[in-house]
Amino acid sequence: MKLELRKVTKRFGDFTANDSIDLVVRPGTVHCLLGENGAGKSTLMNVIFGLYQPTEGQLFIDDQPVEFSGPSDAMAAGIGMVHQHFMLVPVFTVAENVALGSESLKGGTLDLETTRRKIREISDRYGFAVDPDAIVEDLPVGVQQRVEIIKALVRDAEILILDEPTAVLTPAETDQLLGIMDQLRKDGKSLLFISHKLREVREISDDITVIRRGKVVGHADPSMSTTELASLMVGKAVQLTVEKSQAQTNQQTFAVENLTLVADNGVPLLKDVSFTVHGGEILAVAGVQGNGQTELAESIIGLHPKATGSMKLNGTELLGMTTKQVLRTGVGFVPEDRNKDGLVGSFSISENLILDLFDTKDFSSAGTLNRTKISENADRAGAEFDIRMGSKEHAASTLSGGNQQKIVVARELSRPLELFVASQPTRGVDVGSIEFIHKRIVEERDKGVPVIIVSTELDEVYGLADRIAVFFHGELMGIVPPSTPRSVLGQMMAGATYEEALAASATHDEEAPSASHAKHMATTPETPWAEGEENERA
Repeated sequence: MKLELRKVTKRFGDFTANDSIDLVVRPGTVHCLLGENGAGKSTLMNVIFGLYQPTEGQLFIDDQPVEFSGPSDAMAAGIGMVHQHFMLVPVFTVAENVALGSESLKGGTLDLETTRRKIREISDRYGFAVDPDAIVEDLPVGVQQRVEIIKALVRDAEILILDEPTAVLTPAETDQLLGIMDQLRKDGKSLLFISHKLREVREISDDITVIRRGKVVGHADPSMSTTELASLMVGKAVQLTVEKSQAQTNQQTFAVENLTLVADNGVPLLKDVSFTVHGGEILAVAGVQGNGQTELAESIIGLHPKATGSMKLNGTELLGMTTKQVLRTGVGFVPEDRNKDGLVGSFSISENLILDLFDTKDFSSAGTLNRTKISENADRAGAEFDIRMGSKEHAASTLSGGNQQKIVVARELSRPLELFVASQPTRGVDVGSIEFIHKRIVEERDKGVPVIIVSTELDEVYGLADRIAVFFHGELMGIVPPSTPRSVLGQMMAGATYEEALAASATHDEEAPSASHAKHMATTPETPWAEGEENERA
C-alpha cells in the first residue's frame, strides 16, 4: 500500500509544526523520517493517523485522496500506529488490550478467544513470543511494544507508523525490533519509521526524508555516513564522540557500602553493593535493563526506605533521608522515566523547571511563588539548554520527548551540586542534544563533582565513563576501565566475573588486557587504579 502526503501543513495558532510536507512511502519499504527533537515528526504522524486534521494539504492512499476525522478512519483505511508512549492498559491482559476498540461479540459476550487465536497467529508468524493471557504490566518494555504492533496487525494494517520505537529499548531489544521490521517489510507491509538514532536508520531504511523545524530539508541515502546524516538532521556539524580530558579526582566522595534491597516478595534487588565514586570522575553503570541499576539510582535518591547498608556523601549519611532531604544535600537526579518521575505533564514548562526548588527563597517568599523569577529562570534555562518551546507557559506534555528530557536535565544542572546521578540521560534525545547533554555531564565532572550515569547504551557508557560498574541480578560484578573490550563487558553483563569474562574473551582470540591487569581487577574490583596511584590522583 502506498502513502503520499502533498503539501501537508499543520498549525497550532501562530505556531507552524509542519510546513508544506511532501512525502511518499512506497509499498513494501521502510521509509525513515529523520529529524531532531521538536522538528515536527510526531505531529506529522498524528496527522497521518487522524489524531490531528491538516490545516492545509492532502493525504493519499494508493493515489486516492483520503480524509480522516479520527484514528478509527485511519485504521479502517489500513493505517496502524505504534506510539512513542505505549497506549496500553497495564492491568489488562495482552488479549484484552488488543481487543480494546474493536471488540467482537459471541453470543452477546466478549469473544476473547478469537483475539487470542489472532495474537498467536501473528506471534508465530513474526516470532514475537507473546502470551495472549500475560498481564501487560508484567511484561518487559520490548514485549509491550510487540503488543502495540500486534494491535495494529490484528486490525489488518498495511501501513505501519513506528514513532521513536526504540527510545525505551535496550540494545538487544532494539536489534530484535529491527529484525521484526525487516520481516514486516518482506511481508509487503509499508513502514514509516520515525527516529533520530542514526545506526538504526542506516540499517533498516530504504528511503530517508529529513525534516528540520517542520520543513523537509532533504532526502538521504542509507549509505550516507552517520556524520553526514547528523549534519543534515541538525543543520550543522555534530561531534558524535565524547570529548573529555583525563579525570582529575579530588577528596569529595560518594561511598556506598553493603547496599542491600529486598522486594516485598522476598526477591533480592540489590545484593551487598559497595563502591566509591570520587569527585571529578564519572562512574557509568552498565547492565541489561532490570538487573538492579534502577533500584540503585532510586535508593540513592531516597525512594527505597527499606534499603539497608550505607551511602555517604562527603561523610554525610544519605540512607534514611527523604527524597527532599537528599536533594537538598546537593544531589541532582535525572530519572530514567521522565514522564512518570521527572515531569508533571500538566504543569507549565516554567513550573517543571523548579519542581524541586519551588519552596526555596529563590522562587518563593512567605509561601507565595515569585512568578517573575520563575519566568526569568525559564528564559535562562530555555536559552542555555536549547529547549524548543512555543511558550514557557505551555504544558510540558506538549513538547517532544527530547525537549521534555532537556527540561529535566536543565532543572538538575542549574544549581550547585555535590553529586549528580542520571539514569538514561539521553533516552529519546536526538544526536545534537546528546552532544550537548554529554558536554554538560563532563563539565559537571570537571567541576569536581562525583557523577554516576546509568545507561543501557554501550556507546554512551564507553564515551562518558572514567570507570564502568557492571551489574547482574542486583550484584556488582566488578568495576573496570573504559578500555575493557566489549566482549568482556558483555560477558560480565551476563553474570561472569571479570576473570571469567577475560578468559572467555581470550578463547575467542579477542584483544584482552594484560594478565597483570586482570589479576589487579580481580583483587580490587572497586577501583581500576593501584593504591598509590589512586592517592596521587586524589
